[in-house]
Amino acid sequence: MASKRDYYEILGVDRAATEDDVKKAYRKLAVQYHPDKNPGNKSAEEKFKEISEAYEVLRDPHKKSKYDQFGHAGVDGGAGGFGGYDFQGFDLSDALRTFMRDFAGFEDVFGGGGTATRLRAEVQRGEDLQIRLKLTLEEIAAGTEKKIKIKSIQKCSTCGGSGAEKGTSKKVCPRCQGSGEQRQVRRSLFGQFVNITPCSQCQGEGYIVEKPCPTCMGQGRSKGESTINVRIPAGVAAGNYIPIQGAGNAGPKGGPSGNVFVFIDEEEHPLFRRREDDIIFELPLSFPQAALGAEVEIPLLVEGKANLKVPAGTQSGKVFRLRGKGIPRLHRGGKGDQLVRVTVWVPNNLNSDEKKLLKELSAKENLQPPPPGKSFVDKLRDVLGL
Repeated sequence: MASKRDYYEILGVDRAATEDDVKKAYRKLAVQYHPDKNPGNKSAEEKFKEISEAYEVLRDPHKKSKYDQFGHAGVDGGAGGFGGYDFQGFDLSDALRTFMRDFAGFEDVFGGGGTATRLRAEVQRGEDLQIRLKLTLEEIAAGTEKKIKIKSIQKCSTCGGSGAEKGTSKKVCPRCQGSGEQRQVRRSLFGQFVNITPCSQCQGEGYIVEKPCPTCMGQGRSKGESTINVRIPAGVAAGNYIPIQGAGNAGPKGGPSGNVFVFIDEEEHPLFRRREDDIIFELPLSFPQAALGAEVEIPLLVEGKANLKVPAGTQSGKVFRLRGKGIPRLHRGGKGDQLVRVTVWVPNNLNSDEKKLLKELSAKENLQPPPPGKSFVDKLRDVLGL
């Protein structure tokens, strides 16, 4: 598959371009390559889709930030990416919807009814659904697959989604004769303008239901429950989401279904804390272990356990790094590290013998900390009289 061109290059703007600059550049190119102005021209159609996709990213501050940081991997939500925005299936209807949304009525200068007809099905698309999925750090580190039950509005089983009573069928709308649109033509100094709106009788569908289905009352859908499979790639983080195409609510009267967006949450772990792709483990050591050195066994997130050699004289707060034992890096390959932070444990329930031993030790010169503001070297010079 050919690599995508740079979005800034596609629109002909630089990276410092404002939102208004991006909009102006897109509008100029969109008018030039609009399918209604270039009927049957596949090259112009592909160009129109390309500039619309670039505009969808650069007009949105959040998407633009992701793109500036990670390139196409930051905004593509397909199998090879995980940006949370699915532009893999960005097609002509998506491009047309983008143009209609921000420049409604502008395309009327082209005349013709192709645009309104193509967008009719989009008007009847079902609603998107959002689900929150809580994962453990182990699941995030290894990747996982989940089966999730969802309650949604599904295609009516009685009428098959048509909205018509069983044994009957839809009728062509007598007002628009099946086109789904009403057109008003007006002239001005700049030429003929054609204003196209959805038919008021059939709401742009092109047909009407004379005898509605008694189960769904003519809507073609009803409440139900289904199960979806969600593949979670290793390395996701709280706030990421996975789009599941066509798993949302069914559209009314046989319209296409919306999508499901599975948002990721992280469960709190009893042993580890996450910091981006690294994980942090707090290791308590006794004073003798820190002073004399020790070899201790520590848990790893997904690989069992490991032995850590703690050198003599290790101070509280010292951090040891176990490379490649953290969370896989999404999109970038490799893994983060496991950071082991030492804390010297201080007992708080001593018996009389233990207190006596500690008092004897506290009198030893080598067990005295350096004065505030003095380093160990300064203290050594004082002891040696240098």
